[in-house]
Amino acid sequence: MVKITALMVLKCRPEGSDPVILVNASDLSNFGFFQRPSVKEFIVFVGRTVAKRIPPGQRQSVQHEEYKVHSYNRDGLCALGFMDDHYPVRSAFSLLNQVLDEYQKNFGDSWKTVQDDNAQQWPYLSEALTKFQDPAEADKLLKIQRELDETKIILHKTIDSVLERGVKLDSLVEKSSDLSAASQMFYKQAKKTNQCCTIL
Repeated sequence: MVKITALMVLKCRPEGSDPVILVNASDLSNFGFFQRPSVKEFIVFVGRTVAKRIPPGQRQSVQHEEYKVHSYNRDGLCALGFMDDHYPVRSAFSLLNQVLDEYQKNFGDSWKTVQDDNAQQWPYLSEALTKFQDPAEADKLLKIQRELDETKIILHKTIDSVLERGVKLDSLVEKSSDLSAASQMFYKQAKKTNQCCTIL
């Protein structure tokens, strides 16, 4: 199963000093109880390191073992997502874009004056961490594709179930009033010559 471990929003300073963590949320349930404080510190360390090195207006993904850190710097406001390797990249960046949009709706430009870590409380980030564990929630195209795939599976099951009841497709074609004589002839000829209609 794909997993988002942490989401962060940071203020990236152009002068090269350490970025300020505005808000962060993490789900460390995959780690042992005694590992969690160290993992949380590591997330903060890697988050600052990546955010410090991403130029404004760019998106980057950094691989570390089975995890990827996806980052997006929007003119100094930076969002980071710590995800496993199986989380789709397009969904990850769609999520980061949504997080930055929501952050700016809630806080406007107040982040520009923040000087200390975790100075703001923002429940949305924890909610997003839970909601977007499913990549289809972040990426509407992926969600549509999944729905189409499910429809296709149902369609294949329906055709297979008709054939399982002992009804031959050939006899259905012959009896069909929906097919013209030319279509029926085409079906028979195609079946004889190159088997192009066997998927039906």
